[in-house]
Amino acid sequence: MLELSDGQIGSWVGSFLLPLFRIASMLMLMPIIGTQLVSARVRLYFSLAICVVLVPALPEMPTVDAISLQALLWIAQEILIGAMLGFTLQLFFQVFVIGGQIVAMQMGLGFASMVDPANGVSVPVIGQLFMILVTLLFLAMNAHLVVFEVLAESFVTLPVGGGFLVDNYWQVANRLGWVIGAALLLVLPAITALLVVNLAFGVMTRAAPQLNIFSIGFPLTLVLGMVIVWIGMADILAQYQVFATEALGFLRAMAGA
Repeated sequence: MLELSDGQIGSWVGSFLLPLFRIASMLMLMPIIGTQLVSARVRLYFSLAICVVLVPALPEMPTVDAISLQALLWIAQEILIGAMLGFTLQLFFQVFVIGGQIVAMQMGLGFASMVDPANGVSVPVIGQLFMILVTLLFLAMNAHLVVFEVLAESFVTLPVGGGFLVDNYWQVANRLGWVIGAALLLVLPAITALLVVNLAFGVMTRAAPQLNIFSIGFPLTLVLGMVIVWIGMADILAQYQVFATEALGFLRAMAGA
């Protein structure tokens, strides 16, 4: 009959389950994998697979009593660290979603919403277009591999049981302002062009009051807005590289990697 001591159980808990909580919490919140497109069961299986691969290369984990208060505190700390890393990546993706929503409101497509299968909410179609585009660029440039590398390094820089880093969470809260500024910078050319179009319609209304601007203004603004978005796609790769570099650098700074 197999008999296990308390020390063996504590060693297994420290070496496998504690890293699993950090990995699983990050995968539950990060973009692409943490969306509703991937079921929670698949995310859990994926977390187990990553944990099995990472555990042999991780530093020695502390031994802890599996049913003690200290184990619960360490589990809560690992969940918070993983959630912090996943939410940091969500901020990067929301830059493009907010930028698309701003452009959609300016060109009159704010009412044209569709269900976002990733988040389960209705968003303007331009925001959904930008979301699909940034997802494809994120995977094509192997940024997800950089994320997993940072996750593995976080076990060295933020060891299990190494303390609670409150300052890192305040940095994530302060990062919310960067999302709005980056979204405005992303769509600033489109907003400026659409503003010129709207000013031109205003001048036309004053010059020719008999002209029914409401009958021609909306479809013309919509067509010109789509042309402006299409032209602006030529520069979105350069903007993506700048924002992705800054976001992944911030992710490394949060993990201390």
